Amino acid sequence: MSPNKACPIILSNTPVSRILLFRHPQAGVQLVKGTIESGETPAQAALRELREESGIEAATVVCDMGNWIAGHLDQVWSFQLCEAHLPLPEQWTHYTLDDHGHVFSFFWAPLNDLPFAQCHPVFHRALLYVKSALSKGGYLITEDPDQNRERLFKSV
Repeated sequence: MSPNKACPIILSNTPVSRILLFRHPQAGVQLVKGTIESGETPAQAALRELREESGIEAATVVCDMGNWIAGHLDQVWSFQLCEAHLPLPEQWTHYTLDDHGHVFSFFWAPLNDLPFAQCHPVFHRALLYVKSALSKGGYLITEDPDQNRERLFKSV
């Protein structure tokens, strides 16, 4: 089954690995995700969604983390591990035009302490998939940020 949603994943390069999440003002904590448009690859859609939903303009896809059947509205998500080209702040807000306009509040969550209780069940399951894919790909995570970076971006 082909993916119809793209989900860019950005991890921090810190001693405790963290993942970029945001608070949707009406729908709780989420990952950036959106529809793959006609003619787009999942990687292209992931970078577009990252720009639209977070304001991150300069990023590249490091590797494809696979597809996941969400069990929600016939969605199949394509996860793309991405790297931002500029340092990102600890937290920020971004105004997006999604659903007639919202302010999304971005933050970093430790991979070993994710805010599952604040997530819609589909995002809870998606985060479990991401943790598993990172682990299987050999990307999880040491206490040495230099070694983390080397492991995270070994496929570039």
